[in-house]
Amino acid sequence: MNVLIIDPDDARAALVAEGIRMDEALQGARIHHWPRFELAQWLDINPDMVIIACESPDRDTLDALQVANEQAPRPVAMFVDRSDSNTTAQALEAGVAAYIVDGYAPNRIASILTVAAQRFNLMQTLRNDLSKAKADLAARKTIDRAKGILMTSRGINEDEAYKLMRKHAMDSGRPIAAVAADILSIADLLKTGGV
Repeated sequence: MNVLIIDPDDARAALVAEGIRMDEALQGARIHHWPRFELAQWLDINPDMVIIACESPDRDTLDALQVANEQAPRPVAMFVDRSDSNTTAQALEAGVAAYIVDGYAPNRIASILTVAAQRFNLMQTLRNDLSKAKADLAARKTIDRAKGILMTSRGINEDEAYKLMRKHAMDSGRPIAAVAADILSIADLLKTGGV
């Protein structure tokens, strides 16, 4: 396991590392410590878990964390000395899975990291499901529009238009949504009179 600790305070970072080493499941973990967040290094070491400890997260750190989580999402646990509801909300939006205010204790690190990893996995599953649902809806809309074009141009009913697209998709080895997108492109080209 590759664990990244981001903390400007070397003494506090050492305590976090000690907490990681106290857990049997994490004893073989490779621990990296950086005093500040840097996206290039995040991508370079590709951590399995990220721990950020600070007095209070600043806007730059939260923005960088959000970008990192969009490019290479990882479970993030954040330990802060003080916080307010706005900062907490921003941290969660940036992808923090466990946000602990004034509650760091070395003997609790393993359970906190476990919760962070489980919450991260749950959120990733929900994001993937949402992305798939959006893609399915967009494909459905494209197919429906293409069916409408075929119905109008060929004078056929909806079922016949769908069967025609499905047959073409199977014959060409392409998804039906791709065939439907082609029909829409051609219809747009014909409507505008070409180039």
